[in-house]
Amino acid sequence: MAKHNELGRLGEQFAIQYLQRNNYSIIEVDWMYEHKDIDIVAFDNDTNELVIVEVKTRTSEIFGDPLEAITKQKMQNLIRCANIFIRQHNYNGNCRFDVISLVGASVPFKLQHIKEAFNSANAYL
Repeated sequence: MAKHNELGRLGEQFAIQYLQRNNYSIIEVDWMYEHKDIDIVAFDNDTNELVIVEVKTRTSEIFGDPLEAITKQKMQNLIRCANIFIRQHNYNGNCRFDVISLVGASVPFKLQHIKEAFNSANAYL
């Protein structure tokens, strides 16, 4: 496995542990639809919301903040995937899109959790 893939997997596991410690239930990891994926589908037990989580892991911020890697196209793909996931699972509650940014070469990463990082309104502007 390539180093960037290993770092991504390690970051995803770190994000999962963080979410679990913060009262989230993990529903799916790396959920796929066609060639698009959702990194983590979780349920926020504090707010009773389904949460679609995009995890961005970088070794450093030398090429910019990991959050800058989330393009409008990525947001639109996540929204499409979330809609399909919601339909397939007959979910009819609130849903939000969060981003977890991780910076570092290994655990512990510098973590930033942005709740409601985007929504369908700003993804299509």
